[in-house]
Amino acid sequence: MTMAILALALLQQPTAPSASASDSARPDTGAGRPCHVTIDTVGHFGRQVEVRPGETNLFAGGGVRAHCQGTTTTLTADSIAWYAGVGRLDMLGGVKIRDTTVWLDSQTANYYLRQERLEAHKNVVATNRATGTVLRGPNMTYYRVAKGIRDTAEMYASSRPTIDYRSSPDSGEPAVIVADRVRQKGNDRIWCGGNVTVDRSDLAAQSDSMHLDEAAGSAELVGEPAIAGKGPRAFHLVGRLITLGLKNHDVRVVRALGDGVATSADWRLTADTIHLLLEKHELQRIFAWGDSIRPHAVSSLHTIDADSLALDTPDQVLTEVRAFRRALSISNRDTTAGAERNWISGDTIVAHWINRGDSAGRPRVALNHIVARGSARAFTHMHSEKDSTRAPSLNYSRGTVIDIVLHGDKIDRVLVTGHADGVQLEPPEPVDSTKAHRDSTKAHADSAKARAPRDTTKAHHVATAPAP
Repeated sequence: MTMAILALALLQQPTAPSASASDSARPDTGAGRPCHVTIDTVGHFGRQVEVRPGETNLFAGGGVRAHCQGTTTTLTADSIAWYAGVGRLDMLGGVKIRDTTVWLDSQTANYYLRQERLEAHKNVVATNRATGTVLRGPNMTYYRVAKGIRDTAEMYASSRPTIDYRSSPDSGEPAVIVADRVRQKGNDRIWCGGNVTVDRSDLAAQSDSMHLDEAAGSAELVGEPAIAGKGPRAFHLVGRLITLGLKNHDVRVVRALGDGVATSADWRLTADTIHLLLEKHELQRIFAWGDSIRPHAVSSLHTIDADSLALDTPDQVLTEVRAFRRALSISNRDTTAGAERNWISGDTIVAHWINRGDSAGRPRVALNHIVARGSARAFTHMHSEKDSTRAPSLNYSRGTVIDIVLHGDKIDRVLVTGHADGVQLEPPEPVDSTKAHRDSTKAHADSAKARAPRDTTKAHHVATAPAP
């Protein structure tokens, strides 16, 4: 919007003169060409000061209305001041600029014609008409597209502005961005610095800085970044660097690059690199790999390690984990106090979870099937089906494939195929405490009988009885 005051006399006219035919034939865009300002009305004329020959400053107040010839762009303010020497137009009090690209409200605004730069201060509200993005804050500097100066509009704001960001008017719910300072170039590129937060009904993120490129479908969070899903089964992800993959105005991929830690209601995952895949605003799949930090997944009752992991979490409920190369799964619950925990290993492991639900109908997953393939080994505790009080047997197995089925939290069966061998250790037979008690009672009775005194009276009578 290049602003040039047409004539001094216009400031004294209550209404603007009619536009010429050539002006009225111009398209109503105003982009990239001068905006010749016509003053429509003023409350009262202040004064004009001739600084030097050919250079006059103008001042008007009491409510000023103006427009750009040949367009629908309008400007209103309580008062204006025009400084011809520096080419600056100041608008003071209740500033409203309605352009074809930006709508701006503020308390004050200064427009520098030669740089095509607009500076707004105090209660700034700027709306991008192309996308619907709204900025609110204490200040904003706007650089307009102008031939020979710049081909892309830019905007700067500081002192923690708030941006309701939309990539297009029909993109749905905006992402609320807050940062110490913000730069936007065009309609689809944003740089934010200083305690950045991004908030939406399904996601929340924070970092020291952020770069968003909607056209490239990417975003980066740098400096202690973190992102979290919302809802009853929310997830949380941190890393040295977090990047986002965008598609159709939505977040589809979240990546933690370096020192990744992801958590949810069902599991905790650590790895060098973690990728989260989302659909319909919910977590659906997870991939993890790394060298310095091997993927390590922990659920409520089990731990899985491998060179790489893939987790299926449809609608954010864990259903399957696939572990590749040097895979190991360990039960986190000891079968017997002090005993070695159940474990299974192999070149690959596939573990399946089922959703049992709880008394309130909420999802509660439990491991029910696990298979190891390639140099498979397993150590398990097998409980007796007939006697739950009996200690479990211990089983160490090797084979090409080991298939374990669980019932509840206990192992139901173990199937080993392909070069199978192993060791089965049965617990000692339980002692019959009832029989032991009876034997103890009988031994005590016999011992008491052996120690009883003899009947000497009877013996005396026998000894003195006469011979037949």
